[in-house]
Parts: sequence; C-alpha cells; structure tokens
Amino acid sequence: MIILAATPIGNLGDASRRLVEALEAATVVAAEDTRTTQRLLAALGIANRPRLIALHDHNEKDRAPELVELARDQDVLVLSDAGMPTVSDPGYGVVAAAAEAGVVVTAIPGPSAVVTALAVSGLPTDRFSFEGFLPRKSGERTSTLRALAAEPRTMVFFEAPSRVAASLSDMAAEFGADRRAAVCRELTKLHEEVARGTLAELVSWAEAGVRGELVIVVAGAPARGVAFPDAVTQVLELVRDGMRLKDAAAEVSGLTGHSSRELYQASLAVRG
Repeated sequence: MIILAATPIGNLGDASRRLVEALEAATVVAAEDTRTTQRLLAALGIANRPRLIALHDHNEKDRAPELVELARDQDVLVLSDAGMPTVSDPGYGVVAAAAEAGVVVTAIPGPSAVVTALAVSGLPTDRFSFEGFLPRKSGERTSTLRALAAEPRTMVFFEAPSRVAASLSDMAAEFGADRRAAVCRELTKLHEEVARGTLAELVSWAEAGVRGELVIVVAGAPARGVAFPDAVTQVLELVRDGMRLKDAAAEVSGLTGHSSRELYQASLAVRG
C-alpha cells in the first residue's frame, strides 16, 4: 500500500510512535527531500536505512506510476519535509494514481501547520478553508484575494517570509483593513510567535521584516447586512468627513464584507 506519513513541523517531539515504527520497518520511502529524511532518521535514532526515492513537484508526474507499481508488492512510505504529504506538498499525484490503479492508500496522522495555526489564531474554527500559497505575482495574488473577499469561513494561507508584508497589504486592500487576522510564525519551534490584530496592524508589524515558516489565518467576511449601494453611501460619507477615498473604502469593506476595490471604484464613479 501507499502510506502517507505526517512528520514534525518543527518540534521533533511531535513525531508519533506510529511514524517511528513505520520508519523502522520501511523498505521504500518516497521523500520530498531525501537529505531531510536522512536527517530525520538520524534525529529519531532510527538505524534502518530504506531505499530513498526523491518525490518532489518537478518529478512527481513521472515517479507516480513507478511508486504505485512498487506498492502492489510492498509498503511505500511517502514523506514531505514537514507535515502531511499532499497538503501544499508532493503526494497528490501518487494518491490519484494509486486510487486509479486500485492500490490501497492510508495515512499516519500527525502534525499539521494548518490546524495548529487555526487553533491558536483566536479566530472562529467551526468552519474554515485552506487556500495554500498565494500566487507570487502581485496581479494574480490580488485577483485570488478579490475572489475570496466574500468568503464567510475563516481562511488559512501559507506564505513565504519575503512576501508576507505584500500579501497582508493586498489582503487589507481586498478584505478591508479592519478584518481580523493572525500570523503564526515558527509553529512548535523555540521562537514560536502568534501576531494577532487587524490586517492594517499586521501590515505594520510585518514591514519590519519577518523570518521563519509562516501561516496566515484571516477571519471570514461578516454577514452582508448592508446592501452594496448603502455601503457606497457610507464610503462617500466618510470621504465628506475628510477621510481618503481608499481608506474609507477599506474601512467600509471591513465592516460590510463588500470588496474594498469595488467600493472604491463605485464611489469614484459616483463622485464623477
């Protein structure tokens, strides 16, 4: 069978007994980075030296059939560098191919950056969506966020340290500067940190520079009790009181759930 095994996301003590037993018995391990897996084996004191096969984004399509065929006769353990394989990591192609071929797939549960960040964020956990990594390019990222502006569920994103300030800024523009969020840094590690606040506050926090592995958790859009034309009226009233149009649109967006960009453009058109 194919066995998807979750590995620690930071703290080695989170390695489960089942993971250790699986690694001790494994004959074939498909690993996102074979060097990382070798370090994990050494850190856990595992003497077993299974056959390691590299499985990453660039070769998964070609490697999947080979691994499925191997799994007809023996267990194939699939590992990512941290967390559960297939969740923003290699493994989906192997699972899909195995399901198509009638090969059994199972999993060894364990650490998850998604669920851990959600749990400590201080935001609603009853319903949530995992959005993975945002696009690298600014225009594509903005389009993706704009499509999520009315999403009512709590949203979880992965992001690189070099792009977190830009992504938070784009979220503030599309979701509203007052939308609540949390940035979870270095989860389960020595320097774990959870920064909570509005998106505007987190933009200021991130501008100083952020390091480490990051997960961003954002509150879902509030119920739209305010019709769009009424929201535009609110924007114009704030502008008349002296607020910049862009800031007014962001504030009303955070209160009503309407897109900041759409409010801005509609208000601009009314003003002529």
